[in-house]
Amino acid sequence: MKKSNTTLWITLGMIVLVIVPVVVFAVISGKNKPDESGKYDGLAQCLTEKGTKMYGAYWCSHCKTQKQMFGSSFEKIDYIECSLPGGQGQTDECNEAKIEGYPTWEFSDRERMSGEVSLEILAEKSGCGLE
Repeated sequence: MKKSNTTLWITLGMIVLVIVPVVVFAVISGKNKPDESGKYDGLAQCLTEKGTKMYGAYWCSHCKTQKQMFGSSFEKIDYIECSLPGGQGQTDECNEAKIEGYPTWEFSDRERMSGEVSLEILAEKSGCGLE
C-alpha cells in the first residue's frame, strides 16, 4: 500500500514538472506573436489600389519584419517575390524592374523606398489612411 502511494506521488510530481513549464511557455510565446488581427486591412488594400508594390525575397529578414508589421493584412499587399528557388538569383520580373535590394517599395509615381519602411510613412507617401 505504501509503495503505491509513493508511485502515485512520483507520477503526479513528474506530470507537474512537465506540464507546468509547457503551459508557462505557451502563455509567454502567445504574447510575442505578431499582430494577426487584420487591423491594417484598410491600409494594405489602399496601398494595392493605389499601385504600391513591395518587392522582396523569402530569405530576407527585413522583408519578414516588414510583413510582420502588417500581420495578416499583408495578404492584401501587392507583393512580388524576387528570389529564385534556393536563393540563387532573381526573377526576370525583378531584373527588368532593376530591383537591387529587399524590401523595395515602389509607388504609383515610380518613386522607390528601400529597406523596412514604417506603416506611417507608407500611408503618408501613398495618401492612404493609417487606421
